[in-house]
This record gives sequence, C-alpha cells and structure tokens, in this order.
Amino acid sequence: MKFVDEALIRVEAGDGGSGCVSFRREKYIPFGGPNGGDGGDGGSVWLLADNNINTLVDFRYQRVHRAERGQNGMSKDMRGRSAPDLTLLVPVGTRVLEQETGELIGELLEPGQRLLVAQGGFHGIGNARFKSSTNRAPRQFTPGTPGERRDLQLELILLADVGLLGFPNAGKSSLIRQVSSARPKVADYPFTTLYPNLGVVRVGQNRSFVIADIPGVIEGAADGAGLGIQFLKHLSRTRLLLHLVDFAPLDEQDDPAEQVRKIETELAAFSEDLLDKERWLVLNKTDLLDDEDAQTRRAQLLERLDWQGPVYSISALTGQGTTELVQDLMQRLEQLKLDPEAVPLAASARQDSTLSEWDMPAAPDDGPWHPLG
Repeated sequence: MKFVDEALIRVEAGDGGSGCVSFRREKYIPFGGPNGGDGGDGGSVWLLADNNINTLVDFRYQRVHRAERGQNGMSKDMRGRSAPDLTLLVPVGTRVLEQETGELIGELLEPGQRLLVAQGGFHGIGNARFKSSTNRAPRQFTPGTPGERRDLQLELILLADVGLLGFPNAGKSSLIRQVSSARPKVADYPFTTLYPNLGVVRVGQNRSFVIADIPGVIEGAADGAGLGIQFLKHLSRTRLLLHLVDFAPLDEQDDPAEQVRKIETELAAFSEDLLDKERWLVLNKTDLLDDEDAQTRRAQLLERLDWQGPVYSISALTGQGTTELVQDLMQRLEQLKLDPEAVPLAASARQDSTLSEWDMPAAPDDGPWHPLG
C-alpha cells in the first residue's frame, strides 16, 4: 500500500430538518389546532483513530465527505428523523488543521480517540411549539440550521520513541532490521528508503520501544533537493534522535564531520525544536575499519564536532555494538517517562562497540557520577 502522510479534504455536516406547519383535520373536530412536528438534527462528521490504518491514502481518492441532512418535521406532531453521524477512520497520530488558516483543530494520539470536525445543523421547530392561549392557530416555524462546512488538512505524524536521522546509505534501514522485526528495503545505493518505517524493539519482558526510520536527508533538502524534508515531521514526536553517520565512506570526500554539520543545518531550517531535541551520535560501519584506525578517526571526529552527547560505535550489518545501544536507549526512555524534564545524558559514550565499560568523564567532587544522572 502506498504511504501517504498528508491529505486535503472537505467535510460537510448535514443541515437540520425544517419544522412543519400543519393543523389537525379530523371529522367532528373542526378546530383541531396546530400539530406540525419538529425537524431532525443533521449528522455531524467525526474522525476516529484506528490502529488498523497506517496511511491517509484513502483520502486522496475521496476528498469530499458529507453527512446526511435531518428529515423535515411532519404532521400529527411527528418529529423528523435525525441523521446519523458520519465517522471517518484515520491512523493513530493524525493531526487535523484548518486548511485556510493553519489553525490546529486537534490530534488523535490514541486508538479509539474521536474528534468532532463538523457539527451537524440543529433541527427546526414546528408550529405546534408556537401555540399559546393568545395564538391558537400559529403558522410560524423555523428552518433547520445549516451544518458546518470545513476544508481540512490531515497530517499523519508517526508515533515513535526514537527517530533515526542521517544521510542516505548511512545504515538506518540496516539498523532497524538488526534490532527489530521490521524489514525495510536495504540496498547498496542511496535513497533506498522512500517512506518511513516503524519497528518495535524488544529489550526484555514488558520492555520495548518504537523506532522510526525516515528517508535520508541530504544537503539542500530545505530547498527541495532529494526527497526534501517533508518526512522530518515524523521525528517531531520522538523523545530522542539517533544521528547515524557512515564512519567508513567509500568516497574520501564524504567527510563524516561535514555530513553531521549539513544535517544540523537542514534540521535548523526545518524546526529549531527538532534541532534542540536530544540527539545521540552513532558511528556505523566500524566493522570495515581496524580497531586502531577506528579509534583514531573517532577521536578526530569528536574533536572537530566538539560533540558533548553520547557516542556509539556499531555495525548495523553484523550487529556489533547494537545490543549495548538498545539497552541504553531503553534505560534512557524509561528515565524520560518518569521525568520528562530529565537532564540529557552528558558526554557518556562507549570507547568501542565491543567494550562493556563506559567511556565516562571524571566523576565530580560532590558525589559518584552516573551516566543517567
């Protein structure tokens, strides 16, 4: 199925039914009085989050959605039938915006969550409701009010705990295949990933998190180069980012430090909030280098970037170092769940993906130091 994360639709709620003007006409009852009933309410339009849907592609083919009109009132004090509401199923994580103003109407972040996007019209009143001691034969009635009509922009933003960020061929898809059951396409050419993929990483019993892989971002993406930056919005709800870098590029001109800086430039052009999100540096494809060369390159890279966050050396292909990375991610996510304002990890990093000890800075004088604060 084609992955579609944006759609423009028009929703039209049903109008309310008009009231009825009628008088009772029965043998031997010359003055039966008014008996016009009220109309029925128009149907409203709702959005319902459904776990079984993962794309907005259906809304590309049907853009206009109308609820039914309420039935008019009838004689004999019979009220018109109210129209049923129209419910549209959308994926979990859908954000709803007013198309013209860009105003946020609401977000559907949990399965079963409902959002009213167009209110149905209110029913009209029949003449039976207007009779009084001084108005024995009223001919007044009210028409039903019109239902709301709105042009909406639907945006699907995937719900994930960890987002993968990096240039094409950095190994993002290989990493998500290594640590989860997701099977995104992997090949030895750039732009293999054309749409986001989600994978569930299970660390232990009742311990798991969701990781998102988006298409690679290249220099000039903010100006439309490559696949652009439209997929970066899928990282906005993640708690932290993994910045993957090809640590052993085939082309010597592909400097890892420059790639990191270019990605940071594109993040800043897209959203300052995304740039400020906690980010871990992951040096991939270290299996192509010997230990001494890897250590030397790593030290030079961190010095040039003045990187203060966590750094990991892994091989997404062989799985080297990925177990430690996943365990530390789980630990960090659990901490953020308990304390969303937790201070980001300091410059804690593994010296090498095969080592089991932390490459930790010196402990402060006021007590023992811990990588998670």
